[in-house]
Amino acid sequence: MTTLAPPPTSSPSSGHRVAPPADGGFVARGRRLFTGPAEDPRWTRPALWAILLAATALYAWNITSISGNGFYNAAVYSGTKSWKAFFFGALDSGSFITVDKPPFALWVMGLSARAFGFGTWQLALPMVAVGTGSVALLHRMVKRDFGPVAATVAASALALTPITVAINRDTNPDPILVFLMLLGAAGLLKAVRTGRLMPLVWSAVAIGFAFNTKMMQAYVVLPAFFLVYLWAAHGSLGRRIRHLAVATVALVVSSAWWMVVVDLIPVSSRPYIGGSTDNTVWDLVIGYNGFGRIFGASSSVGSAGNGASFGGSAGVHRLFNEVMGGQISWLIPFATIALIAGLILRGRAPRTDARRAALMLWGGWFVLHYLTFALAEGTFHPYYVTAMAPGIAALAGAGGVTLYRAFREGSAAKWSWVLPAAVAASAAWAIVLLQRVSGSGTRYTVAEIVVGIAGTVAVLGLLAGRFTRREGLIGFAALAAVVALLAGPAAYSVSAATSATNGTNPTAGPSTGGGMGGMGGMGGGPGGASGSSRTSGTGGRSMGAPPSGGGSAPSGTDTRPSGSETEDSGTGSDRTGGGQAGGGQMGGGGTQVSSAMITYLKKHQDGATWLLAVATDQTASSIILESGQPVISMGGWSGSDNAMTLAKLKSLVKSGKLHYIIVNSDGGQGTNSEIATWVKSHGTAVKSSAYSSGSSSTTPSSTSSTSSTGGLYRLDASDVG
Repeated sequence: MTTLAPPPTSSPSSGHRVAPPADGGFVARGRRLFTGPAEDPRWTRPALWAILLAATALYAWNITSISGNGFYNAAVYSGTKSWKAFFFGALDSGSFITVDKPPFALWVMGLSARAFGFGTWQLALPMVAVGTGSVALLHRMVKRDFGPVAATVAASALALTPITVAINRDTNPDPILVFLMLLGAAGLLKAVRTGRLMPLVWSAVAIGFAFNTKMMQAYVVLPAFFLVYLWAAHGSLGRRIRHLAVATVALVVSSAWWMVVVDLIPVSSRPYIGGSTDNTVWDLVIGYNGFGRIFGASSSVGSAGNGASFGGSAGVHRLFNEVMGGQISWLIPFATIALIAGLILRGRAPRTDARRAALMLWGGWFVLHYLTFALAEGTFHPYYVTAMAPGIAALAGAGGVTLYRAFREGSAAKWSWVLPAAVAASAAWAIVLLQRVSGSGTRYTVAEIVVGIAGTVAVLGLLAGRFTRREGLIGFAALAAVVALLAGPAAYSVSAATSATNGTNPTAGPSTGGGMGGMGGMGGGPGGASGSSRTSGTGGRSMGAPPSGGGSAPSGTDTRPSGSETEDSGTGSDRTGGGQAGGGQMGGGGTQVSSAMITYLKKHQDGATWLLAVATDQTASSIILESGQPVISMGGWSGSDNAMTLAKLKSLVKSGKLHYIIVNSDGGQGTNSEIATWVKSHGTAVKSSAYSSGSSSTTPSSTSSTSSTGGLYRLDASDVG
């Protein structure tokens, strides 16, 4: 069995700096911040700063035009107008219905919006910060166990993961989820090394906050966390079990506190829980955001709409298909080989070996996420897989350095082939991925050439250097291998940073197909959302921009980015067009909701809490951002929520809290037939001539207007019998 040499001690000739005399002064600490610890090679900290700068540039490029997900943007805006809406994560400031996720990510963005004002960059800023923070955190963890080279490779791989770049430029909750999970991993590894309880407790608390960001997706890594601590932590078995029991209590408390508080509040005093079937957070946890994602709509605990896949059909091959391959799979062949070989190489190490524990953690992170995402039959969006990127990146760095040391130092001939084979496998796969998009742009052609040349140089150089004992050739070949592995992801990442992004279903690189499977386009919201054609800005205005009449942007905020970004159900980057024309047209249950209609509604709101009641979250969020006023979504994201009942509608109308409602001719999404029938019988139809004008634009795909069979109705207290 190969024994891996420890890192060399610091000496002037080793490339490491000699430790200076102890100096606790402010200047010395500031210098170390930029140059790193004295025991590190001179290049380590500058390389980290360069990676963090590049990551920030990718995530924040043209930040004022990042429109984000209008659904979550509307909820953040509502939270800036009402602390009640802020706490519950309500879509509207009147707190009629919540979004279909817990609110922690909304809280983070909401605090940014409250501090700096509501606008495009204010919502994107926290996502950029946690995205860059995740890269720094992964570097720190990998460096602790595998050294600066491994940490640099891992950080570079995470920063350049295409889907990670795309989602870090959005306002979906996933970047915050990933950062919190990495905090949990950092606490776990510290607990494993020290055998102390508190790092494990803080690890559990971090995962609990991740749960309150995206519910059960945060728990995917838990089996790996429990196994690694139980196997590798210092202390007796009984002590380890007791520590895990205490950490489990911390996990439950930090996960469940918001859910318990909300479910204990009377339903009359809180908003309806969007996405649930019985108006409880617990149902949302186990159904729509839980087993419904894994088993789909056919599951007894699933929920309607949880069968749409925007990443292709479920199966072990899913993450390599034409939709998903370019988003996440570049380094999977290398990471898989590195994981297996690394565990074999550490096979005879002591039980508490820190490097094996780290490989187990990152390997478990990768494998558990892979199986979950590949086999999930419920709603699936490509950006979900950003959660597995840290595992792949860590294995690429830590596993790669482990293979490199074995390649150079191992006496067994078999290790002469493993590293070149791993590089060859991932380089060949990268060429396949780039071939799929040949003709999509010069950057992909250049990337393919670079991968081919660098991969060939790496494999041949490694083999030649190994058998000729030329250390310089081996080092050069290893550098070529890094270039070969990262050239493809870099091309996709630059595309994600410089092209318009689909706020509901962000992806990187050129479009390679819609990837639709399952229910053919039906589906849950942005966390399970359909890519329904809805604008990322109404009237040409960014979704992140302040609503008209709802506050103003701070100085310097670009509220009208060039090239309004629109959303479609495809998965490509380099994508604009589609969606709705200027003038703020928003589909509302078969009836257009124009800027002219919104102006009319605001003029005749007559003190009502809500400007309007509409069918779904998509329509409501667009109107909230256009008008700055609360709007009721009667049916949640898919229109199937039972948030609005006839009795509740009558109560709102009678109390003067609601005057206007849009219904379909047949009830339609979010408007059940009983409500539609009652509204048409008791309300007054508002003719389009009351608010429309010749200047109002309409969408080519939507031609229906208010009529006697469906549309906008006015209701007053006198209409309630």
